[in-house]
Amino acid sequence: MDGDLGDFLRSRRARIQPEDVGLNSYGRRRVPGLRREEVAQLAGVSVDYYIRLEQGRGPSVSDAVLDAIARVLGLDETEHAYLRTVARPGTRKATPPAAQRVRPGLRLLLDTFDRAPAFILGRRMDVLAWNAMGDAVVGFSRMPAADRNMPRQTFLEPAARELYPEWPAVAAETVAYLRLDAGLHPDDKQLAALVGELSMKSEDFRRLWADHQVKAKTYGVKRIDHPVVGALTLPYETLGVPGDPDQSVVVYTPEPGSRSAERLALLASWAATPRAQEGDGDQEGARDLRA
Repeated sequence: MDGDLGDFLRSRRARIQPEDVGLNSYGRRRVPGLRREEVAQLAGVSVDYYIRLEQGRGPSVSDAVLDAIARVLGLDETEHAYLRTVARPGTRKATPPAAQRVRPGLRLLLDTFDRAPAFILGRRMDVLAWNAMGDAVVGFSRMPAADRNMPRQTFLEPAARELYPEWPAVAAETVAYLRLDAGLHPDDKQLAALVGELSMKSEDFRRLWADHQVKAKTYGVKRIDHPVVGALTLPYETLGVPGDPDQSVVVYTPEPGSRSAERLALLASWAATPRAQEGDGDQEGARDLRA
C-alpha cells in the first residue's frame, strides 16, 4: 500500500493549526493545518529532509527524528508506533501465505468463558473461532465462511447498522484498527483486496480509510441492540495470544448483576432451545425476552 507514510503525515499535519504549536498564521493557506516547512522547523530537521521523508524518498530515519516529528504532530502512542513502522519498510512483516489456524488449546479456552461472549480475531480482522455465547450475540455460525470478517460485516451487512446503535463509532474504530494492520503488513494481497472491495462498495469505508486514523482496540465498550434480548452494554478486553501476535482473543465482560448480564443469561437459555438452534425465529419468545 504505497504512499502510507506520506498520506499519514499529511493527514496528521492537517489536524494541527499553527496557533496550536505557538506559530503565527500568516496569509491564506491552501491546505488546512501545518505546512511541511513548519513541521521541519519545529522538529529540528531541514525542510528538504522532511519533504523527502514525506515523499518516501528519505534515507533511513533515526528514532530521534521520528520522535521529534511525533511530538510536533501530537501523535498518541499507537500513532507514534505506526509512524515508526511505516517509515521503515524493511522492518515490516512479510505475510506468509499459509491459512490462519487456531490452536486447540485456544478453542478450549474460549469455551471456559461460559457466561461471556468471546471470539478470536486474526489477520484482517477475520473471525477465526468463537464460543457459544459469542455466537448467540453476533451470529458467526450463520455467516458464510468467507464473510466472517469484522470490516466486511460492519460495512457490507445492512443489519450491522441495527445491531450497533453507535454504528459510526464502530465503523471508525474498525477502519482505524484495519489501517494499523495494514501498516504492519504492506505486502498482504488479501488485505489489499479487502480494502479494494470495501472501498468500491462502501462510501463510508472510503471516507474513513482516507482519514488515515490508526487505533489499537485493546479495551472499550460495545453497545448492541440484539434482535432477541434488546439493548446490551458490553465492556470488552482484547487479549494477545502468546506465540501468535497476529491473533487476539476478544472477551465481552458484562458487569455482574447488570441488566446486560441478566439479558445475556436469558439469551444463553434461548440459544440452547431446539427452536433457536434450528433458526425457526420464535418471534413471540423474542418479544418476551426484550421486554
